[in-house]
Amino acid sequence: MAITLTERAANHISKFLTKRGKGIGLRIGVRTTGCSGMAYKLEFVDAVAEEDHVFEDHGVKIFVDPKSMPYLEGIELDFAREGLNEGFKFNNPNEKARCGCGESFTV
Repeated sequence: MAITLTERAANHISKFLTKRGKGIGLRIGVRTTGCSGMAYKLEFVDAVAEEDHVFEDHGVKIFVDPKSMPYLEGIELDFAREGLNEGFKFNNPNEKARCGCGESFTV
């Protein structure tokens, strides 16, 4: 399986990397936190780590560390604007439940 981006997410990441002036892609990971147990984390990547899993979609590279990979296998990252709010949406087939505030999830 792979990690994928919608075209909207890829465009947003590409524009931000250009504006930032450096970086080779986006790292997606998970951390233990919140009422449901896990939360997504995103950060820009300036250098590849040897252990990274690397995917590319719509011309954007996505990096995932080995510990996060089992929780993110098959995920699609989208970017949406809803009214005044905008942000990334995680469409994760491994997700079993999400907390009421939407900040954390469980698998």
